[in-house]
Amino acid sequence: MKLEIIDWSILVVFFIILLSIGFFASKKAGKNINEFFLSGRNMPWWLLGVSMVATTFSADTPNLVTDIVRTNGVSGNWVWWAFLLTGMLTVFVYAKLWRRSEVLTDLEFYELRYGGKGAAFLRGFRAVYLGVFFNIMIMATVCLAGIKIGSVMLGLSPVQTLLIASTVTVIYSSLGGLKGVIMTDFFQFSLAMLATFWAAGVIVNLPQVGGLSELISHPNIIPKLDLIPDISNRELFLIVFILPIAVQWWSVWYPGAEPGGGGYVAQRMLSAKDENHAVWATLLFNFMHYAVRPWPWILIALASLIVFPSLNDLELAFPQIDKSIIGHDLAYPAMMTLLPPGLLGLLLASLAAAFMSTIASHLNWGSSYVVNDFYKRFFDPKASEKKLVLMGRITTILLMLLSCLLALLLSNALQAFAILLQIGAGTGLLFILRWFWYRINIYSEISAMVISFIIALYLQIIHPRLGFEIISVESQLIIGVSITTFSWIVITYLTPLEDKEVLREFYKKIQPGGRGWKKVVEQARKDGINIEGKKEAWDVPNGIICMILGCFFIYSILFSIGYFLYSKFKFAIFLLIVSVISLTLLQKAWKKLKTD
Repeated sequence: MKLEIIDWSILVVFFIILLSIGFFASKKAGKNINEFFLSGRNMPWWLLGVSMVATTFSADTPNLVTDIVRTNGVSGNWVWWAFLLTGMLTVFVYAKLWRRSEVLTDLEFYELRYGGKGAAFLRGFRAVYLGVFFNIMIMATVCLAGIKIGSVMLGLSPVQTLLIASTVTVIYSSLGGLKGVIMTDFFQFSLAMLATFWAAGVIVNLPQVGGLSELISHPNIIPKLDLIPDISNRELFLIVFILPIAVQWWSVWYPGAEPGGGGYVAQRMLSAKDENHAVWATLLFNFMHYAVRPWPWILIALASLIVFPSLNDLELAFPQIDKSIIGHDLAYPAMMTLLPPGLLGLLLASLAAAFMSTIASHLNWGSSYVVNDFYKRFFDPKASEKKLVLMGRITTILLMLLSCLLALLLSNALQAFAILLQIGAGTGLLFILRWFWYRINIYSEISAMVISFIIALYLQIIHPRLGFEIISVESQLIIGVSITTFSWIVITYLTPLEDKEVLREFYKKIQPGGRGWKKVVEQARKDGINIEGKKEAWDVPNGIICMILGCFFIYSILFSIGYFLYSKFKFAIFLLIVSVISLTLLQKAWKKLKTD
């Protein structure tokens, strides 16, 4: 494949704009770590919301969706659509709590919620575990997608692809801090969505595809169109629909969809101007992420089943590519090679934008853990602000280097997705309840983390090597969730309470309310201490109502768009009406929620 001058020009201008934004943001980012990691806690909701959705639009996301659609059909996307429930719970229950905590990173939460050496240990350990090891795994999957895109569309070797893309990303993210990341996210996401929608329109109308009506009536496509899996196929129905909806969304910790919020989503909420901006930012993120963005990728994935029906077709079309990285996810960049000059350059720039926005966010987020929650907390508590910013920039470079090295060992994005889900299996419920149940303690956190990791290690690596029968992914998830959840609940009851002063201070600052803190509030009152703020009605029940209505609204929009594309107008209009009703009810319920 050969790029024209216009394609190269678009790419060059794109890189220049990114570097310019990084240099512009560097003026403030270097002042202190509050600026470098949280943009001075003064960011507006619309910019934060776009930044969140830009971060989740990584270079591997369209590849992952393509892999899912080609393997399990459109309904296979329920493995990530189900996380909307987590997202809406974060919007209407947890966003304001995170902003109220005023921590620099979500790991500081541990020493706010728990006390003693155990809290300090957990904060430091998870800084390394999440900020380095787990974070590197995530970035490696993004780098893998970049490698495949570079191989198919530019003919670059893996090392060449990573060297070019990572160098630019490291420069602007290390210079501009979170503010530079957020500003570039806005530019990158706008470009990416323009190019993606345009590319989908062109691909659907390719001569090989024949237009939308021909696409959805093609024999290869008809079995893939269901939005909810056919119940007669019990195994598929259980794996891609029941399991995600019934278990996965609340039980699994996954970056960008953490139960109770966390990671870079929490980082964006913490950098918001106030609680209202935190709530609106996460709502915008969930709307864009689930309702607006998926369909161009889905259409391209469906079209790929006509142009490249099998893996053998992909292998024949791109003989120069290493066979070890040929999978269904390769079909997305393969389809991009069919685009005309100009649009091809724009699409390449958008894929580079998707790669860089995700990597930049994870670099800033990961370095915030390493610097604030590990280096400063345990090695140099009196370090100057300039030194901490310097450490942040050095950490950014090292994280990028390690991610690139790991990417060279991976072969499949869906494979990595499954591993990450399994590692976090069973921890989600704890992250949801720890805000509202005083009984959860540091031993609950440590046991959940350790047990889930050991189970994942056994099921993913040890069990197959012992020669036992391979356990299905869905069975692994159920096993991990069941054992981990049961274990940490039992350990919670068998271990002592957190210090009462720690619990009181947490309640006084966060004001979570509810029956889960009743004993703590009543005991404080008996001791003549008031830890209650304004005596208002507990608003979590209303927040859950808003969550449910929000899910109805976004799912209705998502499926209404799908049925319009399928030319099933009665279903489409019905769902559109459902979305309007849901939104109206949501507005009424939302007015009852209290925010500062």
